[in-house]
Amino acid sequence: MGNRLAWIGLIIICILAGTALLAPFLAPYDPLAIDLPGELEGPRAGHPLGQDKLGRDILSQIIYGSRVSLLVGLVVVGISLAIGVSLGALAGYFGGVLDTILMRLVDILLAFPGILLAIALAGILGPSLNNIILALCVLGWVGYARLVRGQVLAEKNREYVLAAKALGGSHPRIIVRHILPNVFAPVIVEATFGLAGVILAESSLSFLGLGPQDVPTWGKLLNEGAQYLLFAPHVATFPGMAIMLTVLGFNLLGDGLRNRWDVKRSA
Repeated sequence: MGNRLAWIGLIIICILAGTALLAPFLAPYDPLAIDLPGELEGPRAGHPLGQDKLGRDILSQIIYGSRVSLLVGLVVVGISLAIGVSLGALAGYFGGVLDTILMRLVDILLAFPGILLAIALAGILGPSLNNIILALCVLGWVGYARLVRGQVLAEKNREYVLAAKALGGSHPRIIVRHILPNVFAPVIVEATFGLAGVILAESSLSFLGLGPQDVPTWGKLLNEGAQYLLFAPHVATFPGMAIMLTVLGFNLLGDGLRNRWDVKRSA
């Protein structure tokens, strides 16, 4: 059952990726094209998901919004992985003062509620795509650093590492060629869940008006539709469903990968 759900999650993610890549071909209308006579019209032929307060096609906006969500998720997780894996590996391998300083920094950053810090940073820097990415990266690397540090601590005294040292392997080579390949399984699982968290955080920031203003985003669509819930619920319902399905897809895939690679669970 777990593998079946993981495949469902992978299918959802593939659909999301395909939608983002082919947005110009899949969107039936220009997502920013205004059609005032169609203001708040519900789903019907020609506009299967209805229109918003300016008559813009909601389906087209959701399709283009997938680009923003996927881009932010991949960039933030990619940068966070690069920083977190590098610092965590160095701290776990060398220990000492470097490990102490890094862990104290991690403790300090973890003391802040992540989304509140992101809101504060995005609010100070101003609403834009780059500022959202920067705000989410500030804390994004912390979990990966702590995870990799613990994994490296468990691996660095194993026989294969000691043998590599005895054969004269340099520290960078031992870390990159021997230790990191053996700790990447939990990191990949964490990154999968991280993608879901980042997409949800980006939608939350866009909902608050801190996202990019020149392109459609799911959070902004949700914000605009919130005031029409009583008489035009479709404006908020469909963007909300897009966010829910995307986060669900990444979570299902993460659960499947965790169950597959977690030896204790499968034993």
